[in-house]
Amino acid sequence: MKAVGLRRYLPIADPESLIDLEIPKPEPGPRDLLVRVEAISVNPVDTKVRAPKPKEEVEPRVLGWDAAGVVEATGSSVTLFRPGDEVYYSGSILRQGTNSEFHLVDERIVGQKPAKLSFAQAAALPLTTITAWEALFDRLGIDRFGADGGQSLLIIGGAGGVGSIGIQLAKLAGLKITATASRLATRDWCLKLGADHIIDHRNPLKASLTEIGIEDVCFIANFVDTDLYWAPMAEVIRHQGRICCINENRSPLDLNLLKSKSACFVWEFMFTRSMYETTDMQQQRELLNEVASLLDSGVIQSTVTEIMTPINATNLRSAHAKSESGRTIGKIVLAGWK
Repeated sequence: MKAVGLRRYLPIADPESLIDLEIPKPEPGPRDLLVRVEAISVNPVDTKVRAPKPKEEVEPRVLGWDAAGVVEATGSSVTLFRPGDEVYYSGSILRQGTNSEFHLVDERIVGQKPAKLSFAQAAALPLTTITAWEALFDRLGIDRFGADGGQSLLIIGGAGGVGSIGIQLAKLAGLKITATASRLATRDWCLKLGADHIIDHRNPLKASLTEIGIEDVCFIANFVDTDLYWAPMAEVIRHQGRICCINENRSPLDLNLLKSKSACFVWEFMFTRSMYETTDMQQQRELLNEVASLLDSGVIQSTVTEIMTPINATNLRSAHAKSESGRTIGKIVLAGWK
């Protein structure tokens, strides 16, 4: 089968950083689905895993975690899907990635593709949707049915892939959302998705919030940079508030900054459930199915902003380069094999 992968970890400008491959078609294990991949999307985790390092793979490594496609075959213990089902999902970081014509994934983390969305529109969503959902509802403990309605949420990185779906989910929960963005295009994007206020991430958080009449916030979801915003977040979080970050810190975090406020800090890593095969692993399937219903009813929208065809090394290198620029809005998707 066709795939795009790597043997060496190189700068994305190097044509060997991602290469076209022919590799064996895999066979499903007991709980696996073999999915014929129709579309994939690029996330910051793809570029981080691919980042230059002094390592060479004996066998080519295939990256990519978002996919939408059709179930081709099922393992002996699969009960939730049948061949022909249209699905979307984000796979396990411990397994080969989705940048291949066929891909294996555990059925417990797979959702039914939104019926009204194309494969490309659906492929933009799984990783960022799971991350945003778990950050807001599992880690920050926000009630998604509205019991926390009216409380304040600061989303740092509103126009990125996670922020774009996070704004929409938080809006459904009734929160008052302030998102960070700087360019006119990213500000307009965040407002369109449901943010109540926009502040410029290049300016101090405290002063920017004060300018719009907000002294502190109940919740912070930082989808950009933990270190850069650590002290500013501690300054603006409300007493007994909660902070969630998704990007690992590069230097030690001073948790004492949160002590007097009895504020809570928690990590979100959407691969945790699949890595450890947690007892609640199937919650990722359930949330993807719920989000599919919201998408089909038009309550929320796909976050895809660019679709590239076909899926090949040249286009994937271009998508990685755009992601690494830090100036993308929403999600970049690749669709179709040739």
